[in-house]
Amino acid sequence: MSPGKRSRLVEIRQNLTDRIAEAEREGWIGDVEGLSVSRSAAEDKIAQIDAREERKQDPTFLGVPSVFQAVGRTTTGSD
Repeated sequence: MSPGKRSRLVEIRQNLTDRIAEAEREGWIGDVEGLSVSRSAAEDKIAQIDAREERKQDPTFLGVPSVFQAVGRTTTGSD
């Protein structure tokens, strides 16, 4: 899912929260449960997008050989 869709997911989550509140007021227990599952899925997607964007901001560790790895290496001249 693209980061541009995050704002739409936030709207969907808010709508689901509002619908859950209505269902609770009306006593629609089955609807509360179903809507809660959908809201959890929306929250998970938002978290995935946020995590992906955060990873993009972090520098990538490419690894630096330790002294022990560097000392063990030799080069051979084969021309």
